[in-house]
Amino acid sequence: MTILESLREIQPEMTDWRRDIHKHPETAFEEERTSDKVAKLLESFGMEVHRGLAKTGVVGSLKAGTGNRAIGLRADMDALDLTELNQFDHKSVHDGKMHACGHDGHTAMLLGAACHLARTKDFDGTVHFIFQPAEENLAGGRVMVDEGLFERFPVEAVYGMHNWPGMAVGTFGVCEGPMMASADFFELVLTGRGGHGAYPHMSRDPVLAAAHVITAWQSIVSRNVDPMKAAVISATQIESGFTGNVIPETATIRGTTRTFDMGVQDMIEERMRKIATSVAEGFDMKASFDYQRRYCPTVNSPEETGHAIAAARAVVGDENVNDHITPHMGAEDFGWMLKARPGCYVFTGNGKDGLGGCEVHNPNYDFNDNALPVGAAYWVQLVQMQLPAAGA
Repeated sequence: MTILESLREIQPEMTDWRRDIHKHPETAFEEERTSDKVAKLLESFGMEVHRGLAKTGVVGSLKAGTGNRAIGLRADMDALDLTELNQFDHKSVHDGKMHACGHDGHTAMLLGAACHLARTKDFDGTVHFIFQPAEENLAGGRVMVDEGLFERFPVEAVYGMHNWPGMAVGTFGVCEGPMMASADFFELVLTGRGGHGAYPHMSRDPVLAAAHVITAWQSIVSRNVDPMKAAVISATQIESGFTGNVIPETATIRGTTRTFDMGVQDMIEERMRKIATSVAEGFDMKASFDYQRRYCPTVNSPEETGHAIAAARAVVGDENVNDHITPHMGAEDFGWMLKARPGCYVFTGNGKDGLGGCEVHNPNYDFNDNALPVGAAYWVQLVQMQLPAAGA
């Protein structure tokens, strides 16, 4: 029996776990019920369970054989602040919260792998199963690293996985190097002098200044970034004013920037700040600029990418693994773990059309349960190949 066939035997259990988590979504650092469920399942598998990192994080440790090597496998647990529109039995019972990105499936897949490996122990070394909170918006992965994840649970490499709608179930996508972009978030507050709309010469108009700032910021990518490198600056919010005949006192601009290169990241922050303050000075007003680096680029290390490709091919065949997938400008806080340790992040197919084809962060999204044994089998295969049992 292949690993995939073996994992299909426990697909009903994984499906039950996944749908229960989907029905009870919890957002960043509030994953109390989810953490309890994960911890209890890991304990029932006979694992040593650790709790408390990043408040609701869970780490299950499993040792087999006599080897002293260790790797980490990570799944995210949190949901989104989004009202679900699905009508199936396992739809969210919490208004305004739903699993719209498949973290319920990621958790169930890693639990399935943990269950199988705890039962068979067909590897030599230690596997740390990392269940991480707050991937969405608040970078719980960074918090876990900052609170000592890899000091408490030393690993030679760490691996992550995300479902991907539009890719068929039973396929994988990965690439060496940058896989997903950084995600920085900014807020600029321009403070001028309010006044009557009929007498603009007696005011200092922050709306006009904001328009100039946004336009000037767009020149950074076209004139300061190497054309062979990717970058995005998106001003997504502008707030100002109360009525049509009053020039407001302040204008606030918010948005996000993305890039795969940390040098470009540094330059973008510096140029945005300089342009904002210079334009404000030119319009005789003040600028307060806040720039938060919430997610670093997710960069796959060469050797570990090779290991991930080999494991995926062993599960689904060479023809079902795209090892040169195009990197995505979306962000993933697993990048902070990859910054601390070598490793690899892969995509696994959630389905093309119909079941599993709906894009993530959509109120109609649902994880495709047919992908559960595929993802779990990948985890098991990766462990067996990285930590081979004696005589294997």
